[in-house]
Amino acid sequence: MRRFFWAGILAGLSALAVVPAMAGVKVSESQKTYPVSGSSGIALLQAMDKSGPKHGFLTRAIAQTSYSVSWTIEWGETRTACRVKRADGKLDITYTYPRVSNAITPQLKKRWNSFLSGVRRHELQHGEIARQMARAAEKAVTGVTIQNDPGCRKSRREVKRRMAEVYADYEARQIRFDSKEHKGGGKVEDLIAALIR
Repeated sequence: MRRFFWAGILAGLSALAVVPAMAGVKVSESQKTYPVSGSSGIALLQAMDKSGPKHGFLTRAIAQTSYSVSWTIEWGETRTACRVKRADGKLDITYTYPRVSNAITPQLKKRWNSFLSGVRRHELQHGEIARQMARAAEKAVTGVTIQNDPGCRKSRREVKRRMAEVYADYEARQIRFDSKEHKGGGKVEDLIAALIR
């Protein structure tokens, strides 16, 4: 599961900014956990269903990858054109995982560790798709040049349009990845089956 925070994504595009030093996308990652308890795989699954991160209004996820991206754009403006000289992105990724808070048997612990390892692989792939998205957005806007654009107003609109297009493409990729992993016989179903057997 993943959640993409759109707030602030384009906020850095509305003002002209001159930025020092390193160009490109900087990525920060953090991790959160939420407690679950139970003496069986089914009990732990029920606890995740009750306490996991919200997925929509009525359902909850086992784990979640949340990410937000913001941009600072360096513009080059002349009397005849406006150009994006550099796009500096900041991608913040947060992974949320379940954590067993009570003592469990060695057999259950082994199944839990295997389950959690598979869940982490799934969420890290969401994080990788987010990284690809940020790199694609940077590439899509760097070098954008529009003639006869005093104040870079047309250029800012074009940058926003291109970024929104990239975000939509990669959000669709996130959805396709989830659909593949969560379908019947998919990897997530296999992880759950191994936990509760």
